[in-house]
Amino acid sequence: MEKIGIGVDVGGTGIKLGMFREDGTLIKKWDFPTDTSDNGSHVLPDIAKSIQTMTEESFHGKAELIGVGLGVPGPVQPTGYVEVGVNLNWREMYPARELSELLGGVRVEVGNDANVAALGEAWRGGGEGAANAVLITLGTGVGGGIIMDGEIVTGKHGLAGEIGHIHVRDGETEPCNCGAVGCLEQIASATGIVREAKRRLAKEKERESGLRAFGDKLTAKDVCDLGREGDALADEIMETVAKYLGETVAMLCMTIDPEIIIIGGGVSRAGAYLLDKIRVYYDRYMKISQNRGRVVLAELGNDAGIYGAAKLVLG
Repeated sequence: MEKIGIGVDVGGTGIKLGMFREDGTLIKKWDFPTDTSDNGSHVLPDIAKSIQTMTEESFHGKAELIGVGLGVPGPVQPTGYVEVGVNLNWREMYPARELSELLGGVRVEVGNDANVAALGEAWRGGGEGAANAVLITLGTGVGGGIIMDGEIVTGKHGLAGEIGHIHVRDGETEPCNCGAVGCLEQIASATGIVREAKRRLAKEKERESGLRAFGDKLTAKDVCDLGREGDALADEIMETVAKYLGETVAMLCMTIDPEIIIIGGGVSRAGAYLLDKIRVYYDRYMKISQNRGRVVLAELGNDAGIYGAAKLVLG
């Protein structure tokens, strides 16, 4: 009888699942919309039903489900306690325990979604084979995950890896979503890049730039694309983004000394254009040694979460 594990990446709008063999081979993946009504009470039952249905359809009872890994938005304490499930309307839950009960006692492990994605990238993605890695995800916000000796580092309060909320800019006046000011997320996220661009356009009204043509529909991708194509203002904005990312990477490396730093998320699709800029500032601020972590791009894309979640139970 074949043994399988399931990786689940729970998001506020969609839930992605992957079925894996013990050796980490992906058998199939699927997804369905997240039902956050009734304080998110349908999320775990929907996941359990989907796993049971897909496992039966795929193996007709001839497979052993050895475990389910769960990546969820929000801090996860080492006990599995989730105080707040961001975008899920969850409050004060033990999702692993509850899902295990719904699945008849199957082993379930839970982790923060960004940490779990970091584990996936370190296992089968841009950092494949690395026991010590950091993932920085540049999306709507800036997330992160830390892997040390092959294990997710959560910290005492589940806050380890909140890289987006490291303070990097003095003099900032607008608050971050976390309530602080000057966070990395305010500059290097997709939202932050657009905000930077709009600030510069408003401040330098006479300066020509292709960015002006987009008006209120301007996106981070537009800024990246124009910067790569030689638009001076767009390139300067991306230079600012890279500066703060490079500083942050250097600080992380001098704090925990990972083998590899993986840059992921939607903004990372800028590819070598952004990565090369980050490396310039990383080199500038990391002079202490040439024996240091490499900075690379993520490779698993939106599948990092299901790979990492599966790794929680596949060992």
